[in-house]
Amino acid sequence: MQYAPKEEIDARIAKVKVLMKKASLDGAFFHYKIDYYYLSGTMQDSLLFLPVDDEPVLFVKREISRARRESPIGQIMPMRSVKEIPGHLKPMKKIGMQLDVVPYNDVVKFQELFGNAEFINVSPLTKEVRKFKSPFEIALMEKAAEIQKKVYALVPELLREGMTEIELGGMLEARAKAMGHEGLLRVRSLNYEAYTWHVLSGRTGSIVSQSDSPMGGLGLSPAFPVGASMKKIKRNEPVLVDFGICYHGYQVDQTRMYAIGKMPDLFSKAFEACREIHYRVLDKALEGLTSKELFEYSKQLADRLGYGEYYLGFKPHKVRFLAHGIGIELAEFPYIAATHTYPIEEGMVFAIEPKMVFPRKGACGIENTIIMEKGRYRVLTDNDEDIITV
Repeated sequence: MQYAPKEEIDARIAKVKVLMKKASLDGAFFHYKIDYYYLSGTMQDSLLFLPVDDEPVLFVKREISRARRESPIGQIMPMRSVKEIPGHLKPMKKIGMQLDVVPYNDVVKFQELFGNAEFINVSPLTKEVRKFKSPFEIALMEKAAEIQKKVYALVPELLREGMTEIELGGMLEARAKAMGHEGLLRVRSLNYEAYTWHVLSGRTGSIVSQSDSPMGGLGLSPAFPVGASMKKIKRNEPVLVDFGICYHGYQVDQTRMYAIGKMPDLFSKAFEACREIHYRVLDKALEGLTSKELFEYSKQLADRLGYGEYYLGFKPHKVRFLAHGIGIELAEFPYIAATHTYPIEEGMVFAIEPKMVFPRKGACGIENTIIMEKGRYRVLTDNDEDIITV
């Protein structure tokens, strides 16, 4: 068990406070467990209050002894009801809340508790701070990448003709959990869930579903319509494995390609185009291009290589991002996307995933988790990138 050190938590809180002061906030509440975990070091059932000019207070419903062991925050107190909270705090005029994820009923309740105070969405502030990863966070992601490397090394050993996609996915998950994978990929969303066992073979690689991705997969049922299915894996068809790993809350993401027998030329050539786009975009990122410029550059490359029609999905299902930030959520800042205008800077970590989808035939692509550091990029998920045939 590894706990976030006090200096790590203090540094995160200090960065958020700087942005809170700029927004003229008196204080902010963090209900959303991903963010109060980031700012406190515990994911026990809690509510974090961060005053702009005082020490933070962690109100804990359950379980306070664990929260005190896990978090370096000085003021940790029990809470039976949120009605108790105003009695512990100074009067405030402008309060931050995570209005992108907090239920409406909770917002109304806090408006009643704090009278005429103005409530402001504080989520953009934590998203901005979390855009940059500390050495402590990167070390956890490196451990996740070590697990992932071992998991992908198992695919040639386990993959066999006639097994189902979900069978392969389940075997990989069992092995991954034995190595420390926590199983859950967290996302900031009302209705979207992320699954580890994303195994797509042949035509299922071209099936679009609810997820904002070039391909979704068939899944197991209408209630579980994403990822691996009961389809049997055949010879001479593409097998795409997109298996995220989570270690101590921190995630890395990766995609690799496999085939039993031979990879069809259609997919092997498209894969090489994906790999070229992947590295040429990273080279351009070092030149200071903005997210939007990098995304447009990737589209131009796909067109020049002859794959514009299939790049990042087929019409009308194309996605508008090439890379997503990753950390304690599967999709966080930074993005390389059509609507994001910032540059990719030192300390940012993201998963870049150029993919090609061919209607009714399948999909191929590559994905790596990348860190920008010391004026260069480093591939955290640095295992074999070639198509592997068994």
